[in-house]
Amino acid sequence: MGSSATHFEKWKEQQNSAELMIPLVGQLYRDNGVTIRIFGRRLLNNSAIDILKAHRYALQLVGEELNLPKSLELVKTMTGMDLAPARIDLGKLCYKYMQEGGDPKSFLTKELESINTGKSSILNEPQDIVLYGFGRIGRLLARMLIERVGSGNKMRLRAIVVRGGKEGDLKKRASLLRRDSVHGAFSGSINVDEEESAIIANGVYIKVIYANSPAEVDYTKYGIKNALVVDNTGMWRDEEGLGQHLNCPGASKVLLTAPGKGNIKNIVFGVNHTDITDSDNILSAASCTTNAITPVLKAINDEFGIKNGHVETIHSYTNDQNLIDNYHKGDRRGRSAPLNMVLTSTGAASAVGKCLPEMQGKLTGNAVRVPTPNVSMAIMNLNLNKETTKEEVNDYLRGISLHSPMQEQIDYTTSSELVSTDMVGSTHAGVVDSLATIVDGDRLVLYVWYDNESGYSAQVIRMMQEVVGLKMPTVPAE
Repeated sequence: MGSSATHFEKWKEQQNSAELMIPLVGQLYRDNGVTIRIFGRRLLNNSAIDILKAHRYALQLVGEELNLPKSLELVKTMTGMDLAPARIDLGKLCYKYMQEGGDPKSFLTKELESINTGKSSILNEPQDIVLYGFGRIGRLLARMLIERVGSGNKMRLRAIVVRGGKEGDLKKRASLLRRDSVHGAFSGSINVDEEESAIIANGVYIKVIYANSPAEVDYTKYGIKNALVVDNTGMWRDEEGLGQHLNCPGASKVLLTAPGKGNIKNIVFGVNHTDITDSDNILSAASCTTNAITPVLKAINDEFGIKNGHVETIHSYTNDQNLIDNYHKGDRRGRSAPLNMVLTSTGAASAVGKCLPEMQGKLTGNAVRVPTPNVSMAIMNLNLNKETTKEEVNDYLRGISLHSPMQEQIDYTTSSELVSTDMVGSTHAGVVDSLATIVDGDRLVLYVWYDNESGYSAQVIRMMQEVVGLKMPTVPAE
């Protein structure tokens, strides 16, 4: 009886701390442009239960749960500081605070010294964003952009461009943004202005432009200037096709959410984003699979060296497949996606070489489309330059996920019960399933989960921030 009461009292204390933290996290974001995270997981707009789970997740990474009341002490103290825009990993700070003790003000004055420099703005004026296309990735990007509206993040979603314009189209577009069978309901309110052809989401006014090609669009008519156009249609993948966007008045740069062809730079953020220059007007964010595997491959190659290998992708079906058997130009893809495993090809393995030149020609790849709507897995069978052990590889990758420049790209799990639906909503490019790791001398097999929708979209958002110059420091840095 006493034990039960003790556990319940502890739960109530933790829940109370989580509930008190919610408005403080929002305040820091709105007033300072500070994003609070727990080992890479954003807390903004999260429920009390989500915050509790994020604190418990530390058990997998550092061996113990984070103390929520102490975590709350730190967040309260932050609201009284004059912080500049940044990403603050509360998980790392709280764990260190639990080890060192002391008072929160002295602790944070030292730990946040680099950003305790006064409220500021990274961009002089807001950056206009246009989504060309409004499919699975387009709508997730819209959600993420709307969620990130704050003093420190000045990327403004100004318009979406779609084909159509038939009666009822606008309401259907808004409804698809509001409700999602995989990712759940939109967090907030959405209204439709039929007369102005606009969607208003959480106060963000988004013009809906109907056009059959970029040539029909003049963004300046809508007060849009110097816009970054994010093409998520996949209709054009070369410079000639994507260059059409640059001819539109009011557009300045184009980002493709698919592998680019020809001389277009394919960027996996966290790996080769430093290759982006101010003169690059057309860029590609590569594919979801390339984003999932390249950071892990870079990490392994840096430490152990990779002679060669094979990547097999177990990939959820996508919208280009058929619900029931019907004609399709691609081999096997005409067969019913919800009923079949479909063996198909992937260019992700060879595409790695475009982002990571040292891997050029070292990988082969194939894919199996499976009857799930989201979350995929890459199985990497690699031959290394030296022998190692499962423990050595896992310890190394765990460290990379916590303390490296690729901590936003590589996540790590020790769960023995995790399945694909548990990965829905993950914003990391890939998640290493450490219990599945196989090592035999110099041969390594890694299993990497990835939410091929939200994980990839988060990578695109990071790349957009890089392109427009919205570079926020991460504290602690590693």
